[in-house]
Amino acid sequence: MTAISRKLRDDRGAATTQLVLVVPVLLLLAMLVVQFALVWHARHIAQYSAARALAAARTKDGTAAEGRAQARRSFTALGGRILTVPSVAVDRTTSQTTVRVRGTVMAVVPGLHLHASGTATGPTERLTTPTGERP
Repeated sequence: MTAISRKLRDDRGAATTQLVLVVPVLLLLAMLVVQFALVWHARHIAQYSAARALAAARTKDGTAAEGRAQARRSFTALGGRILTVPSVAVDRTTSQTTVRVRGTVMAVVPGLHLHASGTATGPTERLTTPTGERP
């Protein structure tokens, strides 16, 4: 038997072994890329919902309940499946309004539970005189 025929015989099955080892790793990497793209998108949805809720809650006649309702409408329009189990917290005082939105990101990789959040803060609208006092 020649050296060339022995070498060819020794390499049999190498491609199958490499395929079995490499393909699952590549699939996992692709799934992780998709998962983190969803996290990035969910963050934007949470931030947008917080900004919309802030705009509704900080008006002169606005309430925290109106802010929460606006955030829910934003979730429904943008990310009902991507940002699951959303929670909205609206803190409205006479001088400042803060909205915090948090939710769980849809899982692509089994067992990986990631969260996304967004916060928006702004002054509460109120009537004042030119000297800064309330009428």
